[in-house]
Amino acid sequence: MIDIHVVILAAGKGTRMKSAMPKVLHLLAGRPIIEHVLATVDRLRATSTTLVVGHGSDQVKAALAGRQGLQYVIQSPQLGTGHALLQAEPVLKGMKGVVLLLYGDVPLLEPGTLLRLLETHRETGAALTVLTTKLADPYGYGRIVRDNSGRVERIVEERDASAEQRGIAEINSGIYALSLDSLFGHLHDLATDNSQDEYYLTDLVAIYRQKRLLVESLRLESADELRGVNSRQDLAELSRTVRQRKNRELMIDGVTLEDPATSYVDVAVTVGADTVLGPAVRLEGHTVIGERCRIHAGCRLTDAVVKDDVVVLDHSVVVDSMIGPGATVGPMAHIRPKSVIGRSARVGNFVELKKTSLGEGSKASHLAYLGDATVGDGVNVGAGTITCNYDGEKKHQTVIEDDVFIGSDSQLIAPVTIGKGAYVGAGSSISEDVPAGALAIARGRQVVKPEWATDRKAKRDAGKGDR
Repeated sequence: MIDIHVVILAAGKGTRMKSAMPKVLHLLAGRPIIEHVLATVDRLRATSTTLVVGHGSDQVKAALAGRQGLQYVIQSPQLGTGHALLQAEPVLKGMKGVVLLLYGDVPLLEPGTLLRLLETHRETGAALTVLTTKLADPYGYGRIVRDNSGRVERIVEERDASAEQRGIAEINSGIYALSLDSLFGHLHDLATDNSQDEYYLTDLVAIYRQKRLLVESLRLESADELRGVNSRQDLAELSRTVRQRKNRELMIDGVTLEDPATSYVDVAVTVGADTVLGPAVRLEGHTVIGERCRIHAGCRLTDAVVKDDVVVLDHSVVVDSMIGPGATVGPMAHIRPKSVIGRSARVGNFVELKKTSLGEGSKASHLAYLGDATVGDGVNVGAGTITCNYDGEKKHQTVIEDDVFIGSDSQLIAPVTIGKGAYVGAGSSISEDVPAGALAIARGRQVVKPEWATDRKAKRDAGKGDR
């Protein structure tokens, strides 16, 4: 098996993006553009992967810090694609095999296409194999110029092409397989005698032909995989393409999307069979949805784990949290990070959980805030209940043990523990622990003054008559 050394060019500023952030870090369908390229590379089992970085190199390295085995080289100044590849010479010197040259802003390439390119390169014994395609409007691309026998003779950039050459429909994708043994020595032969005063990698084709090194090509029938991101418009259009792919995969795997046009599912998300996604649902990050779930309209789930048979009602938000099997959430619920909702539990409308665990079969059905709380099994939390977890300096824990009943409009002032089976009367402000099985009532005594309101109204009416 031949060694594959992937080199990804990612040094460009991306001027048309009009952004301080490196172009390859802009999110496309929930993942940085460069991560789409690296995900494809992962499936090739390459011997090495090198990123050529320049603009915002520290930001790119920080964003990819979690990836093991990446090598980085700096291109500064940026003097063209040939100069960019030349920067990889120190890390690839003495290596054998093939360099697969990719671009950090071309995210739709399929692993199968790259494997076909590598196989063509190996079978033909070529020194260079270029991936090409035909476009109805090839403006802006380098043209593939072939000789009388149909072999690639050279590649001419748009700016340097004659009127006849600009009429050629076959274009250079910029994706190459290059044999290492003949690469870097010839890269040093590149010159800058062109309109951009840059070292064009495309000139390597003519150099190889002059030295009788074999140049081959693989032509794609469709150019869709070769589209790059050069503007915000490109970013939006390619994001739509990636999401359409993802939605199609989900439906093939047994997931119902009631309105695929408005379902936004990131590429790393997994969804189980017989789950139904309503209109305008967003599943982001590494969210995992089980089987037979129902995610209703307008919900957003980010890095969430949702077990089987869960219902998430309209316009709920779940972030970095887990929902147990058979639970119901929403509508209009907000489940903030590090929360765990137990089996068959119920989190109702306008309920907010933050860093809270809600036990099996427990219910907080409406208008409650539970923060930094541990809630046991079989607990009922009444409407308007809040855990007062912040004293202005520190967060404190509330513990509600199994089978507790919390009456409506109660405040649990942390740190506090409500013992197993206890009751808290409605409207109570609980600041001390409640023993198991006890009833706690902490509210002012009701005072009734007969006829007070009638007398007040009579005095007010009399005062108006004196004016």
